[in-house]
Amino acid sequence: MRWQELFADLEQQAWSLDREDLDAEVADRTRAEVARLTLMGRLRAAMEVEVRLLLVGGHSVGGRIERLGADWLLVASPAERLVPLAAICSIEGLPSGAVSPDAVPAVAEQLPLVVALRALAVDRAAVRFELVDGRAVAGTPDRVGADFVDVAVHDVGEAPRRASVRSRTTIRTAAIAVVSRETSGWA
Repeated sequence: MRWQELFADLEQQAWSLDREDLDAEVADRTRAEVARLTLMGRLRAAMEVEVRLLLVGGHSVGGRIERLGADWLLVASPAERLVPLAAICSIEGLPSGAVSPDAVPAVAEQLPLVVALRALAVDRAAVRFELVDGRAVAGTPDRVGADFVDVAVHDVGEAPRRASVRSRTTIRTAAIAVVSRETSGWA
């Protein structure tokens, strides 16, 4: 009877050690997988999810994630807001899942912010640029360079005709926190 108890105890100890090794390996692999996650991968998994973005300069934008670019996202609630990733401090309501970069359409999410801004310039869309320092510029994008956008400043409800344009302002794209367009048409 003692031999049976001894072997049972040894088997239990071996099983416990195997289980501890397995648990440690799973924990290590999980940490390694999480270390490879990117914010963009998390955002991809959150398409059509309601979130609140807390941005530099004290801005806050809430809504449903509609579209992603290489360095921006489009949030709707019901107004559409284009938000550069660089302006995001934190995100509330983001699910814990993520999507691998291998599962991403080749073209759709490679479009940088300047391409989205160029589309607004071509469309002659009246927008409001909220800047990271808290200021705002309302008008129509005229030209978009590699790291700037020229804006014809006018009231958002007016067309950018010579008489209604008060001034022209050049904005560094790095200074943009939010681009708002109150009518639909971006998506």
